[in-house]
Amino acid sequence: MWSHRPSFTITLLCASRVIHLRDWFLGRIPGWPLQAPNLRATRHAIASGGSVLDAIYVEPVAQPARMSVLICHGIAEVVTQWWPIQRLFADAGISSLVFDYSGYGRSTGRPSWTQCEQDGISAFQLLKRLAPRCPTSLLGFSLGTGVASAIVHRVEADRIILCAGFSSFRAAAHAAGIPRILSPLVPPIWNSEESLPQCKLPALIVHSTADRLFPIQMARDIMSWCGGDAELLLLDSGGHNEPFYKPSLSFWGPIIDRLMR
Repeated sequence: MWSHRPSFTITLLCASRVIHLRDWFLGRIPGWPLQAPNLRATRHAIASGGSVLDAIYVEPVAQPARMSVLICHGIAEVVTQWWPIQRLFADAGISSLVFDYSGYGRSTGRPSWTQCEQDGISAFQLLKRLAPRCPTSLLGFSLGTGVASAIVHRVEADRIILCAGFSSFRAAAHAAGIPRILSPLVPPIWNSEESLPQCKLPALIVHSTADRLFPIQMARDIMSWCGGDAELLLLDSGGHNEPFYKPSLSFWGPIIDRLMR
């Protein structure tokens, strides 16, 4: 798989730069600092191998958080864009940490699948220091579902939540338009059929019925491969990125409800 590393890095960097530029032009990237009543947002630098990651931690201030969540975000997102969702969590009494992978946003270094996994582990360790008394969940969105599934055995999480996920990186590439004849060029990584059967944590699989990128069958497959208690939640919440670009309680509310049970 070493031969796949340059193409993986170039693909992620190009996709992230192009979409980030589009989102900046459309006014989709909030500035810093981020402020809201009864919430506290702090920015952190995380050492991860040879990289330094940019991360934002949001917590309620009226009362201590009851839960904490590590957010592994999608392919072309940056931390400030998750502020509206982190607000929803904090309003419900849940603290959250979102981080940028190496080479994303202000994070230094270059992305590779092993580096993305190390980034997730390093971010999780920081979250446990920030919220040591809270049960902690891993939440992956889109690309982040591959990262979260890959590291779930290497961190002490209490739950895993996979939103808008894919069954394997190759399957995701095919869904995005890469012809199957080019499969040998796509790294055979982040295969949920291999990683999830050994996971005994409670798992919540969340997918939109209108997701035109990753088919619903992927979500059903992911749930069937989970080794612990698993729930599939199908929601009518718009297209693949709708829950991220236009967050609402119609998508995130059921997730919050299950976190707080």
